[in-house]
Amino acid sequence: MPRIRVAIVGTGNIAHFHAESLLALADDVEVVAAVDIDAARLTTFCSAHQIAHRYGDVEEMLTSQQPGLVHVCTPPGLHHAQVLRCLESGASVVVEKPPTLTLQELDDLAAAQRADGPWLATVFQHQFGSGAQRLRSMVADGVLGRPLLGVCNTTWLRTQDYFDAPWRGRWDTEGGGPTMGHGIHQIDLLSTILGDWTEVSAVARQQARRMETEDVSLAHVTFANGAVASIINSVVSPREESYLRFDFERATVELTHLYGYGDDDWRITPAPGFEERVSAAWKAGSHGVTSSHGAQFRAVIQSLHDGTPPPVTTADARRTLQLVAGIYASAFQRRWIGPADLGPGSPYYSRMDGDGARW
Repeated sequence: MPRIRVAIVGTGNIAHFHAESLLALADDVEVVAAVDIDAARLTTFCSAHQIAHRYGDVEEMLTSQQPGLVHVCTPPGLHHAQVLRCLESGASVVVEKPPTLTLQELDDLAAAQRADGPWLATVFQHQFGSGAQRLRSMVADGVLGRPLLGVCNTTWLRTQDYFDAPWRGRWDTEGGGPTMGHGIHQIDLLSTILGDWTEVSAVARQQARRMETEDVSLAHVTFANGAVASIINSVVSPREESYLRFDFERATVELTHLYGYGDDDWRITPAPGFEERVSAAWKAGSHGVTSSHGAQFRAVIQSLHDGTPPPVTTADARRTLQLVAGIYASAFQRRWIGPADLGPGSPYYSRMDGDGARW
């Protein structure tokens, strides 16, 4: 297969992870261009990753290079317009989380895709580590029994100077606080294991940081399969941790890490009477892949070569983004929220703070 021509839009910190992961796939992709309005940063980035073509404008890059795939690594408030233009040009897109600021924007991008491509994939790399793959396989095979209880904690620390950046901590440029910008990775992984949610009750607070959005949120979520879960998102926690726990009928599965996991970050505790079967399935499952950008990008490139929509699809990303919207809607309206409450008639469809945060 010919190599896929790739461009990177936005050359900040996260873009370096994209470039390094793509360069490791050099047999399948060719990184032909990068785009940034900061000329000095763009020059440094292209020099570091041996990227030949530099542009200050997305439109000029699309016209000149006609890439087959574009990685969008800009701040969230720019995603919708940039992704839409790339899709209209015929290029598939990999976009950093969150894919858009709102459900409305994501639905707009989903409609811009075509059945045979181009497609949009969202970066939720925690889905692609071998631990998550192994757990999903065991759930599908019924080895663990019914899911009963989940815990999903993203307790991180971001000091005030982090939010003093002009686009951070604002609804119109970042879409939300830690629920949207930090905990969304763990929320996404929780959702891939427990599936569709049916209702959520939540609290959002401004505990310590000076910004428009929350710095802490807590939620209780009920899922269609009967499982319940608690979710905590924080950027005021000095001891940082990302923690997921799944209690099934036949085992507890836990993941403790910070920004990415390997096999050693998982542990499983079989219920009495199920030790042999559960342990054997755990040992026999997928191993050796960390939750890296590279793991997801390999899956994306393979899908593009196969002519199929790459993971994570807009439908997959929407389930996660809808739960984030539900947390905000419940916190600000002070009531239980279901998916039906977040349709086009809801203020939370077009803004994560709806008709205004209740501080």
